[in-house]
This record gives sequence, structure tokens and C-alpha cells, in this order.
Amino acid sequence: MQPAAHGATLADLLAVSDEKPYFELLEGELSQKAAPLFSHGDTQFSIGEQVRRHFRGPPGGDKLGGWWIGGEVHVELAPNEVVVPDVVGWRIDRLPEPPAGFPVKSRPDWICEVASPSSPSRDTVRKLRMYHRAGVPHYWIADPDQQTLTVFRWQPEGYLVVLTTQPPEQVRPEPFEAVEYSVAALLGVGE
Repeated sequence: MQPAAHGATLADLLAVSDEKPYFELLEGELSQKAAPLFSHGDTQFSIGEQVRRHFRGPPGGDKLGGWWIGGEVHVELAPNEVVVPDVVGWRIDRLPEPPAGFPVKSRPDWICEVASPSSPSRDTVRKLRMYHRAGVPHYWIADPDQQTLTVFRWQPEGYLVVLTTQPPEQVRPEPFEAVEYSVAALLGVGE
């Protein structure tokens, strides 16, 4: 059975999720994420690793904690909107237990997408608008080809760009400003 391209529902997504796990439901359209290039996967891994090192789980020891951080998690933002962010996080003070279920139905507090050269507007326009409508407080777009990181903060009228940076800068990006990061380390370039 071929799923509906437009007017698709969560049932259509569930029907293909085992054989095609990187499908998303974008504004009622069943849409496959592009096959990632090495640079995409490397950047995704680097950001996840850098943030998790300091913030994942409850506070304690030498880490600040306070977040559940994951990657490639199916998240339902609204009916007929299920996304698979590259890296995603929930504040523990808002969600005391790790997110569960398929898809996760709790709105994330932070999402990072790694821009894909095959569909740049997917993250910079379409998903940005969806994340804003859903009220995601913090959104990052990492671009390994341009070697840039753009950090957005939710405002009622639209996302506000609070940081645009590139190597070799050192930054304290929201919502993880308690730690200074090398942009090169975040992007996984020139380390």
C-alpha cells in the first residue's frame, strides 16, 4: 500500500515507520529526509556529543545536567506534524522522565537541525515555521558546508536570531550558555 503524499496522517507515517524510519509528516505531507552525507552525520554527532557531555540527565558530579538529549527522535508537534530532528532536547524540570512513545508527544525545549545541501529550505523555512508554531523555545541550524551555526529564540512574532557564528569563535549558545563551546568542536570541523 502506497501512503498518501498530501493529506497524510499519523497512520500513514506509522505504516512506513519500520521500513522507512526517516520519514516525517510535514504539514500533512509524508516526506522522506535526505540521505545524510558524512559531514551532516559528523556535525549531528558532534553537537549531540558536546551538549550531552555537560547537560544530559539530572545534575550531579561534574555535569550541569537538566536535560534529556537525543537524536533522530520522532516528535509529534501537532496533528499531521511529526518531525525527526537531528538533535533534540527536553528540560528535566518540565519533563521529569525521559521522553517515551512513538512519536513523542511532548514539545521539545530545543531542536537542532543540520542543514542538508539537497533541501536547504526544509530546515531554514519550512521546519523553522513549524517549530515556531509549536512553541519550541530554542532552535539551532548547523550548516557544515558553510561552517556556520545559527541560534534562534522563540518570540511571539517569529524566531529571533540571537547568534550567528563560525569557527574559530568561542560561544555560549542559548539554551546552553552556562558552557563555552568552540564552534569548530560543535560543527565537527578543524578540531
